[in-house]
Amino acid sequence: MTLKKKAKSTYTSGILLSIITMIIFKYIALIIYYSLAQYLPHSYTPILGTISKCVRTALCKVIFKKCGNNVNIERKAYFGTGKSIQIGNNSGLGSNCHVPDDTIIGDNVMMADNCYILSKNHNYSNISIPMCQQGSVKKQTVIADDVWIGRNVIMTPGRIVAKGTIIAAGTVLTKNFPEYSIVGGNPGKFIKSRKE
Repeated sequence: MTLKKKAKSTYTSGILLSIITMIIFKYIALIIYYSLAQYLPHSYTPILGTISKCVRTALCKVIFKKCGNNVNIERKAYFGTGKSIQIGNNSGLGSNCHVPDDTIIGDNVMMADNCYILSKNHNYSNISIPMCQQGSVKKQTVIADDVWIGRNVIMTPGRIVAKGTIIAAGTVLTKNFPEYSIVGGNPGKFIKSRKE
């Protein structure tokens, strides 16, 4: 083997080893998050809250595809494997929220407790086949910058939440709205624009 081939082989082995190491670290962080860190106190709990926030955020910086600065992952937030989640600066996931592992969240996004973002919906168009046998369609949710999502909001698959939107507590968001909208109700309806 020539020196050039040996160097290339060593370089390839080094890259492979670093990829495997990164995957192992991600899985270890995921195990620590779901077995321990998600049960730590809320971030607003005196003294222990700051430590809890730091631990959960540090783990998510390893788990997520992108995790910005000053991110707050609250207690019992669920995000699957989290491998494709992107979350911007000063944003957070609320307590007990459920976020699909391919969600994109912009900067300065506030999410209250118990929010549920769906990623899949059943196919039902063929009435000659039972719905449970028609499979499902997966759609990605994207939440833009400066969004406030109230408590107990449910989002159907594939929502694009525009910049500056406020989604009132208890809203079932079934469609997209323009930037700076205030939305509420079941199903979610346009209430007014923040620009007014």
